[in-house]
Amino acid sequence: MSDDPSWDQATKAIHAGQTPEPRTGSVMPPVFQTSTYAQEWPAKHTGYEYARTHNPTREALERALAALESGTDAVAFGSGLAATSTVLQTLSAGAKVVAGDDLYGGTYRMFTQVYAQRDIAFSFRDLTHTDPADAIPEGTDLVWVESPTNPLLKITDIRAVAARCKQIGAKLAVDNTFATPIFQRPLELGADMVVHSTTKYLNGHSDVVGGVVITADPEIATSLRFLQNAVGAVPGPWDTWLTLRGVKTLAIRMERHQQNAKQIVAWLAAHPEVERLHYPMWDEDPGYAVASSQMSGFGGMVSFVLAADLRRAQKFVSSTRLFTLAESLGGVESLIELPASMTHASVPAENRRALGIDDGLVRLSIGIEHVDDQIADLQQAMEISRIS
Repeated sequence: MSDDPSWDQATKAIHAGQTPEPRTGSVMPPVFQTSTYAQEWPAKHTGYEYARTHNPTREALERALAALESGTDAVAFGSGLAATSTVLQTLSAGAKVVAGDDLYGGTYRMFTQVYAQRDIAFSFRDLTHTDPADAIPEGTDLVWVESPTNPLLKITDIRAVAARCKQIGAKLAVDNTFATPIFQRPLELGADMVVHSTTKYLNGHSDVVGGVVITADPEIATSLRFLQNAVGAVPGPWDTWLTLRGVKTLAIRMERHQQNAKQIVAWLAAHPEVERLHYPMWDEDPGYAVASSQMSGFGGMVSFVLAADLRRAQKFVSSTRLFTLAESLGGVESLIELPASMTHASVPAENRRALGIDDGLVRLSIGIEHVDDQIADLQQAMEISRIS
């Protein structure tokens, strides 16, 4: 079977980049659980020498993800942070990076506590409300965008930022973990690189840690591929196989995540104890207009501020029965967390407050359970936390 560029994303998720295994006809790519490959003669081999450099299972996943994101090359890594780190390793000492001001806590920690100590300068700007010409100065080497952001779900106009980057010769990397290529494809909007934590929606079953960088630029691809091999932060074959299995249901899962999330957003919007609500495809969200112009939907991430102090917010997230109190997101099961105490604890408290990451901010990863059960669980947790 050869890929057809006219295929819908749901079809690509199942078939893109994959053909039956030639020796046996296996429909699913096998798990090539090996560290090395036999050679006929020194340096004469089938194209496979050592598993850090090449692995057929990993390559099947990379081809599938490149096709989904409208890229030419995907380079897989052992975690989302390994993928992020490799993008930064393409920069030279003295490079200047502009990043959004609302970032995953692990990304912020890496930027400020690892690479800032290695002569790379970082500036954090509100790219959602500031003109890109003002936010991104001449001399910038890389712009790092999350859209939607984590955890406030703010929306950046990717086309506008990409245009500014091209004007000044900067590269644009977009973390597309929350939206997935089902609902947003940043390369089509002008980005140079797309980054995913494949741990999240792409895998979708909370049993794998991984990451990927996707590009349509051959020079960037060559640099990333060199670093993948030279630094060695590669995923194992079982992890890539599990992720590839998960990707096959990505489209249908994202539709269900979104369907449930929209009903929960409507319930939260009407709830008297919800002080503020964040969901880009809700028509009262400040990012709705831009989100609607560059996204076809949004999936299952919802954030809201409970009108309560930290103690009650902690009691609320600890009182759910269906929603599991845990970090991460994007699995078939529903998760709940307090960013200030969990995923964004590495962001200084004063920075969190300035951004709007209040002590009462709750982040939901809406799973694919029945929505009536999800709402009932949130309701009973509200009542328990109110009594305590």
